[in-house]
Amino acid sequence: MKNIIVFLFLFLSSGLLYSQIRSFQKEHVFPESNPNAKFHTVSGERHGSSFFKKFEFPEVEYQPTDQLTFDKYHTVDVMYHWYIKWAEQFPEIVDLYEIARSYEGRPIYQMTITNKKTGKDTDKPAAYFEGGRHSGEITASESILWLTKHLLENYGKDPEITHLIDSKAIYLRPQNNPDGSNLYLFTEQRNRSTVKPHDNDRDGLLDEDPEEDLDGDGVIYQIRKKAITKEEKEKANFIIDPTHPSGKLMKRVFPGQGEYLMYTEGIDNDLDGSYNEDGIGGLDLHRNYPENWRPDIGGDLTGRGYTQYGAGEAPLSEVESKATVLWILSHPNISVVNSMDTRVPMHLRAPSTSKSEERMYPSDLEIYKEMDQLGLSFTAYPWAGDVYETYATRYKVNEMTGDPLKPTPLFGHGPDFGYFYFGSIWYGDELWNNGAMKDYNGDGIYDDYDGLVWDETENGGKGFKSWTPFTHPSLGEVEIGGFHPKFFGQNGPPWQLENWAKKQALFNLAMAKKLPELEVSPVRVVKTGKGEFEVSISWKNVGGLPVALEQAKLVKIVQEDRVSLDFDKELTKGFEAAKVKIISPELYDKTIYSGYTDKGETKSVSFKVTVEGDEPVTGKIKLSSTRGGYFEQEFKLNN
Repeated sequence: MKNIIVFLFLFLSSGLLYSQIRSFQKEHVFPESNPNAKFHTVSGERHGSSFFKKFEFPEVEYQPTDQLTFDKYHTVDVMYHWYIKWAEQFPEIVDLYEIARSYEGRPIYQMTITNKKTGKDTDKPAAYFEGGRHSGEITASESILWLTKHLLENYGKDPEITHLIDSKAIYLRPQNNPDGSNLYLFTEQRNRSTVKPHDNDRDGLLDEDPEEDLDGDGVIYQIRKKAITKEEKEKANFIIDPTHPSGKLMKRVFPGQGEYLMYTEGIDNDLDGSYNEDGIGGLDLHRNYPENWRPDIGGDLTGRGYTQYGAGEAPLSEVESKATVLWILSHPNISVVNSMDTRVPMHLRAPSTSKSEERMYPSDLEIYKEMDQLGLSFTAYPWAGDVYETYATRYKVNEMTGDPLKPTPLFGHGPDFGYFYFGSIWYGDELWNNGAMKDYNGDGIYDDYDGLVWDETENGGKGFKSWTPFTHPSLGEVEIGGFHPKFFGQNGPPWQLENWAKKQALFNLAMAKKLPELEVSPVRVVKTGKGEFEVSISWKNVGGLPVALEQAKLVKIVQEDRVSLDFDKELTKGFEAAKVKIISPELYDKTIYSGYTDKGETKSVSFKVTVEGDEPVTGKIKLSSTRGGYFEQEFKLNN
């Protein structure tokens, strides 16, 4: 019996006999990947519905084709298909990896593009570009996809792109909120946030009042109801806009001065008198950053302070924003960022809580203003500038009241984190414009009037659903219609997609081309006496940015450029008895700290070294710049 036990132990330990560990739980399949599922379900406990009828829009490509084109929008999985394919096709310049898992457990993929033969990505100046944070603002994701394709297909063909990828690192994340984007693209829901339940209306219930597709066309339009009762007439705050002869446009007026009430398509599920005010999610990933974060609505117990809708429970409370910030902080080599949304359109940047001149270093502000103009040269957007003043007062007066518009703070915003906390060039650009291509009526405002005129004259009227009679279950006789919210309001019709994705991508590429670039001269060794040498190196910043903004220096996100010598430890051991001694600098710390290399600036440093004996000695000189890159060269003494 003993022999049998020994034999069995040897048999098992040899690996000849083994069993496969298998889970008895059913493998989770996300609803977008299940062709048999008729409903798209979302995770989390809520007081409203967690499932919605699946719908496929003709404007969206749901399965990848042989060629990637930009005449349709692409689902998250289609984008990931191309990222995986490119990683296999371009292994010498591409790394693809999972940066985090979303609230529902979907992978958030990111790509690094750099020539691996010329060094690690973390040893090079870098730029980071992101889309998809706001689930319905899908044009931003398409711009990232377009830029990725453009970079990869032109490497080795376009000299500037080739140089960029050889000498820099580009980080690309097309989808930072895959849960929300999938809900948006597979159902009628037009959510902005993640799908994590949130009490938007502060009534103690979670997601209890979402929008509903009452007429079954797969799109959430507007409802207009003629005010009939005394109570309705007291609330009525819309009239048919008299400036457009079609009768399609609605104009807001003061309550009691209108003829219509307006709602989004749906019903009042919680019977609080408001329609669709608490749908799926509600947290805003772009209000969840740590810089200037403020509590969500209801979080100010005094009633006299500031709050921020969608801020979340705490800074970085959401896994998606936390993944972005922690990854960014682990890559201080990044100088340029654009984390994009839709629909102003505008090149949007810090500050979000003050005027630019009040908090930004003048030299940093000048760089930002140059970037503003660079962006406009590619996109011709109507605006470029800060959130607090330029964005908030871009129309000068309130159209309804006539009062002058005032600067308005926005809290927990990415561009503020990017500049004030991370000390970088950081934009949160807004793409698309609701079809308001130009000011058709000359009133100085790009509004629905201009969008409707463009839709009728250039888009075949496909962006607006004419008002159609409908019997509402509680409102009675109403009309459903208005602009298509997904493929006209938030994002353009597909035939406009590539134009907007491309011009924004080219601005991002232009910013990446301005990254700091240290051109390092060959190390120079001069024998100054018997056993004495001077080792020198010089470099010039030939890039378009300094290696550190003034704000980056202030918050210590970057270190000074520094140079050091490295020899075999046996050669420098023994202090005064060492075979190799660095006698200048004279301090114990033999690193030379050379400040921060500005754009166009040249710097040089020298070390004095003594060597005992005549045997050849090999050393390395190392130049380290947080945002300018890392360089080392080998040299010989007594050669």
